Amino acid sequence: MKFNELGRALQIAALIVGCSAPGHAETGSKADFSRPELEAKLAYCKTCHGLSGQGFRGSFPMPRLAGQQPEYLENQLQAFIERRRMNPVMFNVAHVLSPSMLTALATHFKDLNPRPLGGAPKELVAEGKKIYEEGVPRAEVPACANCHGPGAKGADAFPRLAGQLHDYLFRKLVNWSKERGQDRAKPDNSEIMAPIAHNLTEAQVRAVAAYLSYLE
Repeated sequence: MKFNELGRALQIAALIVGCSAPGHAETGSKADFSRPELEAKLAYCKTCHGLSGQGFRGSFPMPRLAGQQPEYLENQLQAFIERRRMNPVMFNVAHVLSPSMLTALATHFKDLNPRPLGGAPKELVAEGKKIYEEGVPRAEVPACANCHGPGAKGADAFPRLAGQLHDYLFRKLVNWSKERGQDRAKPDNSEIMAPIAHNLTEAQVRAVAAYLSYLE
């Protein structure tokens, strides 16, 4: 994908997300759950994602949710429900959530901001910063900052990457097409990442993941 083609794809994706983001019609309606029910769901989320949503390393790295863009979280939870994004555990978690509960959970995590867990090799950070800010033109990879912002905080449907676990980011990027975009009839802005993830080498992915994992 050439840079000008990517720009067009970004515009299309923005329209798709703006028109079809789940749950937004319900955000103005009365919540269909009680405060204790919300607290119970939050407690359940935190058993895997950390008490402050900072992520957790166990048998597999569990992603940071703290500070994440609510629209992105809602989109991804809906993707699990619709099996556009494949993860058996998250399907079981998400498919029982009402639209208003999705919104409430996503909004809660947006306001959390614990310190990143870090742990990535620091010698990779400089290269990762360069890739994030400048891209890899010879591989037709644009700067990550174009969509995720100069501080990697994300915006709207584009996720926050700052402070994300480096091993989680690595796993997701090198396996992108095996998990994401499983329903070609219902694309979202994750579609933009498919050629980018494919064109990065594993070494480059490790570097940019290391850089992002230390950002606050």
